[in-house]
Amino acid sequence: MAFAPMGPEASFFEVLDRHRESLLAALRRGGQEPPSGGSRLASSSEVLVSIENIIQDIVTSLARNEAPAFTIDNRSSWENIKFEDSVGLQMVSHCTTRKIKSDSPKSVKKFALILKILSMIYKLVQSNTYATKRDIYYTDSQLFGNQTVVDNIINDISCMLKVSRRSLHILSTSKGLIAGNLRYIEEDGTKVNCTCGATAVAVPSNIQGIRNLVTDAKFVLIVEKDATFQRLLDDNFCNKLSPCIMITGKGVPDLNTRLLVKKLWDTFHVPVFTLVDADPHGIEIMCIYKYGSMSMSFEAHHLTVPAIRWLGLLPSDLKRLNVPKHSLIPLTNRDQMKLDSILRRPYVTCQPFWRKEMEIMADSKMKAEIQALTFLSSDYLSRVYLPNKLKFGGWI
Repeated sequence: MAFAPMGPEASFFEVLDRHRESLLAALRRGGQEPPSGGSRLASSSEVLVSIENIIQDIVTSLARNEAPAFTIDNRSSWENIKFEDSVGLQMVSHCTTRKIKSDSPKSVKKFALILKILSMIYKLVQSNTYATKRDIYYTDSQLFGNQTVVDNIINDISCMLKVSRRSLHILSTSKGLIAGNLRYIEEDGTKVNCTCGATAVAVPSNIQGIRNLVTDAKFVLIVEKDATFQRLLDDNFCNKLSPCIMITGKGVPDLNTRLLVKKLWDTFHVPVFTLVDADPHGIEIMCIYKYGSMSMSFEAHHLTVPAIRWLGLLPSDLKRLNVPKHSLIPLTNRDQMKLDSILRRPYVTCQPFWRKEMEIMADSKMKAEIQALTFLSSDYLSRVYLPNKLKFGGWI
């Protein structure tokens, strides 16, 4: 192997290695069941037939003098979501639906936009070409109004056809970064080496296309914010704690960053940890990586990594490290609402330690950014906090 780890002695990783063994044992007990239901990677011919069937239904409705309508699963209701500890949030088999009618003033424009994007997808699949969501938006930015409209319609179509976005030949623009002990080959044959230096590598836009992944990493660290990620790079964290992999989605992760984390877990089964701010927004981001989101629950099997653990910043760490009050920030009303919302979610019942941490935050009515640790020393995060957490098992 070409990696030249300069990290700590082997004994440093003893607790991490035991944690990995427990994760592997849990996988063996669970039988590693293959994905069932939800979206999947469908062949081009299957996608084309599915779209043709939808158009045929529209023609049939018109022939009967009936107003055509699209029936789409309701992705915005918790009633349609079930939680499984081994998968995360996923849509129930027989969920409630909503109709996008062509004869309703409220939905006629959306009906037309779905039809337009369906025709674009059909041409992409038929010609075996790809486009980004941004490309689709700019084909008629005035018609679509904004990017969010396009994003939501593509998700609706993916959910309606029960296929992944990749099967629709639509790619997402990546914003995430990766660094550390990882090599792979991209779909076009480009060899990528992420070995940590002063700069990171952009997360590829076609995760399904990367192959020949090689790593000897002992763990993967997901960092919430780009600023923290860059600081750890500057502190040479990847080399000091080599072998490891570091990833950031720069806030709420894009699809490709989530797909990459999932691919790393499925391929190597090394422990995955999150480093997020001790605030409701940071916890929300960690939950997206671990259990998924309501809006993308139809793709849960391809996106979630329930084995993820919360490494920091824990609300209980703030008291343990005597972080001064002037470094803390009062929770806003919006924060309180977000925290209450997370506490009501189904997965919190199987995470009592998470609940305890969130209750500490709720009781103190304070939050903290990771940067609050700089009051101890400018490099405390990379020199003391993270090494100690990883060496002694300070995750939940």
